[in-house]
Amino acid sequence: MDYDKLSALWIERDKGSVHMEKDALKEWIDGFIKAHNTGALATASGDFVRCTPIEYNLVNCYIYLFSEGGMKFKALKENKNIGFSIFEPFEGFNKVKGLQITGRAEMIEPFCDEYLMVMEYKHIPLEAMKKLPNFLNLIKIVPECYDLLDSDLAKEGFGNRQHLDM
Repeated sequence: MDYDKLSALWIERDKGSVHMEKDALKEWIDGFIKAHNTGALATASGDFVRCTPIEYNLVNCYIYLFSEGGMKFKALKENKNIGFSIFEPFEGFNKVKGLQITGRAEMIEPFCDEYLMVMEYKHIPLEAMKKLPNFLNLIKIVPECYDLLDSDLAKEGFGNRQHLDM
């Protein structure tokens, strides 16, 4: 198996593709992220791998995830590099929509200004949060790159795969 050749497939194909201007692509990506609310967070450390379906919010260009806990934190303890995917159900090759985000995870200190800002965005009252039986941790995803696959881009004259480094 030639894994190097296989991993370079889309890089080679994208060389001949029509690419969007960076600001327009970022706007398209943000629209896709805002149109959804659930993604899959991939974490790994050593031989341990976890992929967790989780609700999210896009606030000020960052993705925030509230979580009580779980095995994802086992990996995040050692490795802050993450993958995050958002996608729509597959309906055929001409109706494909999905986004992969590569980035870093940061843990937000409970009840600091940033934590409170996300609570306010989600309309979570402070007193209600403090009364929860299990504390909610806040994970912040800092995107480093986006890989978008959207068949609707062809209707706009662009390649259906777009890559954006931050």
